[in-house]
Amino acid sequence: MTDKVASLPPVSEMMRESGLEPKKQFGQNFLFDLNLTSRIARNIPDIENTTVIEVGPGPGGLTRAILMAGAKKLIAIEKDKTTEPILSKIVDVANGRFEVIYGDALKTDLSNIDKDGFAICSNLPYNVGTELLIGWMQKIANGEKIKSLTLMFQKEVAQRIVAHVGDSQYGRLSVLCNLIADTKILFDVPNTAFVPRPKVQSAVVQIIPNKNKIKQIDDISKLEKLTAKLFGMRRKMIRGIIKTDWNKFGLTGTERAEEISPELFLKISRNIDVNLL
Repeated sequence: MTDKVASLPPVSEMMRESGLEPKKQFGQNFLFDLNLTSRIARNIPDIENTTVIEVGPGPGGLTRAILMAGAKKLIAIEKDKTTEPILSKIVDVANGRFEVIYGDALKTDLSNIDKDGFAICSNLPYNVGTELLIGWMQKIANGEKIKSLTLMFQKEVAQRIVAHVGDSQYGRLSVLCNLIADTKILFDVPNTAFVPRPKVQSAVVQIIPNKNKIKQIDDISKLEKLTAKLFGMRRKMIRGIIKTDWNKFGLTGTERAEEISPELFLKISRNIDVNLL
């Protein structure tokens, strides 16, 4: 099975044959480096027993690596229909382990993908990566069985995901992700690895949902609104953004969002009037 995938022509050759080129409107930057895509795929936990979702497979560089790493099943969500001539050839040799959903990942329902849960692994399109991640975090908090996320982001976004209070990159993503999961940067990826070459560097982040953390969250939408409001004006003192008795949270109100820990954000979200948000 994996031998048939490995025997396909190089991705760049298949792109030339099909006339496929990266499209700026879809935020596409393709990966051709086999060592790199294999390294990403090998980091998916328990891959041989896991259904994997890939968003934005493009010409299938990472797709092939995930299949060759032994994924139980791979489902790709692709908005760009012009990739079909290439992706269909991967479907043909994947022995039923690969299917493609052509549509918008932001609007795709993943709830019935696999009753045992699934992993997400993707070189995320730059223009929707953060929005997708926030949506997945909300779904995890609400009981969606996402087992792991192994994702490529711009390095700046990756640093925000793993940041702690006091770090310069600490923000809304830091709070949401680390109240729900354990996060770490696996490795950096130079911009030379992509076609076309982006101006920014990238990094692969792994996010593993933590059941003990998740059960502490009462209302993820309230927490998301609170972080959006306070970090939306991160240089303002919190008392100038929300009028409430900050003393009951052990605060004076002169603090800024970047000084509040994820755990304190959670406490505030539980005890603040939703109408203030």
